[in-house]
Amino acid sequence: MSRVPSLVALVLVGVLTLTACGGSSSAASNLPTKKIAITINGSDTDPNGTEIDVKVGQPIEFDVTADKAGEIHVHSSPQEQEFEYPQGSSTFRVKAIGAPGLVTVESHTLDKVLFKLKAE
Repeated sequence: MSRVPSLVALVLVGVLTLTACGGSSSAASNLPTKKIAITINGSDTDPNGTEIDVKVGQPIEFDVTADKAGEIHVHSSPQEQEFEYPQGSSTFRVKAIGAPGLVTVESHTLDKVLFKLKAE
């Protein structure tokens, strides 16, 4: 008879675990992708040093238009991200920012801060 309460407790733990997993991933999937257009022409860039608001966990895409090939770095923690872009147009999916704060995005080719992602 002691098996019945143990079995019920085990089933409840399993249900609660599945519910918790489903809830956390669906919140991030409800956020729309933040698309950020980046234009690089010579040493001129747009954006140029501004802050761009994003939500923690929000998907982000960079749409890059450049007059020559180069490299963009996203200085996020725990893992930095690097994107090599060709001359012309390209799109990159950025790993979502996992915690509130500022994340610097720069062109190492130009040695210049393009913008900062302000994650809230």
